[in-house]
Amino acid sequence: MLTSLKSWFISQPSNDYLADYAKSGDNRHLTKLVILFGSNLYHYLVTQSNEQLAFDISQQTWLKVMENRHYYQAQNNPKAWLFRLARNALIDEFRKQQRFVELEDDTTIAAPNTQQSFDYEAFNRALMQLSFVQREALSLQQEGFSLEDIQQITQSNHETVKTRLRYAKQNLKTLLGGYHEQA
Repeated sequence: MLTSLKSWFISQPSNDYLADYAKSGDNRHLTKLVILFGSNLYHYLVTQSNEQLAFDISQQTWLKVMENRHYYQAQNNPKAWLFRLARNALIDEFRKQQRFVELEDDTTIAAPNTQQSFDYEAFNRALMQLSFVQREALSLQQEGFSLEDIQQITQSNHETVKTRLRYAKQNLKTLLGGYHEQA
């Protein structure tokens, strides 16, 4: 009983390293953020592009965190905020490279990457054949984001996110079925 009362009166340390970094600017908190989210951020970016671009955008994202730390609000999901910065940087880079296509119905996709090697396994080939928005939604879901987090990151409505996930999964089934028939 004494330990439960003791733990109630003692404040627990904050696990929101981004909020701590935003307040203090202390690089120890930034280091903890990179350790905590760095590999997930890179994995998300590499599923949306290629290894070199993912590395570059990952670095740009961490620079943006340093530059824009004062914009972070502690009630936000820190991982979602990081991924949103990364997504915006990736889209900006696609636009610079003219690899980003906007369709009439306000859907956006990445144009196929001609430099992409096709030595990956069938799943990776199928994943890269999905439209940008489908691949993005599926990748974010695989990173553990909820539908609400994906909605916040992509700035899309709830039903759009659900539709993108449904079509991504259907298209993957179709594409992977085709690869298995060829093998």
